Amino acid sequence: MQRNTTALVTGATAGIGAEFARQLAVRGHDLVLVARDAARLDALAADLAARYRVRCEVLAADLSVRGDVDRVAERLDSTTEPIHILINNAGFGFTTTLTDADTGELERAVDVMALAPMILGGAAARAMVPRGSGQIVTVASLSAWVTQGAYSAVKSFAKVWSEGLAGELAGTGVTATALCPGWVTTEFHDRAGLTGQATSIPRWAWVSPQRCVREALRDADKGRILSLPTLPWKLAAFALQHAPRSIVHALSRRLTAAKAT
Repeated sequence: MQRNTTALVTGATAGIGAEFARQLAVRGHDLVLVARDAARLDALAADLAARYRVRCEVLAADLSVRGDVDRVAERLDSTTEPIHILINNAGFGFTTTLTDADTGELERAVDVMALAPMILGGAAARAMVPRGSGQIVTVASLSAWVTQGAYSAVKSFAKVWSEGLAGELAGTGVTATALCPGWVTTEFHDRAGLTGQATSIPRWAWVSPQRCVREALRDADKGRILSLPTLPWKLAAFALQHAPRSIVHALSRRLTAAKAT
């Protein structure tokens, strides 16, 4: 993707989203930064604009609120200030189980990590196709290959939806890439209350957000449908894809049990 184009990043103030914003700024792309916290958005925009001399627009939005999602979709639909790259990154970890009586957190997860990417990706695609170019990157997860409860279910939708979008966009010049990392060294697990689970993961299994984003952008540039950062996670996805489902189910039960302890 050429420089002097504009990228919109959701969940831009922390973790993988902040790294996407930084690396896109390094490449020379102007930015539209989307997140809930207006103060953090303003601080990030000021820092990136000063460091990399790019234009940074901020759009405070809670993607669990349909009206806010529609406002971001309207920005993606602009013909006077077009968006050339969409990074569907906004997300969060959660501890809700599929049998909890209170489904509020799970419903919010579906809104933010499934419904919002679908709406925003569709809006971006409709604007990009007539121009004959564009990239849509959606952050899914390696957990989409297992059946580890609610999180796997939500991220499976993100992955398969992105793959389906890539198929619909074939030949248009617009690409869709699903980024499917394993464990990334961000504050994600701490914020989700999963610190105990994170400390049990071996050091070799982690990937830095810098490498995760660098490989995702490289894969998007190549038009790849799936991006799996690092060789170990590529091998893990291959093994899970081809293993008997009984083995995947057994592994998922072990992961779920470890998460609960």
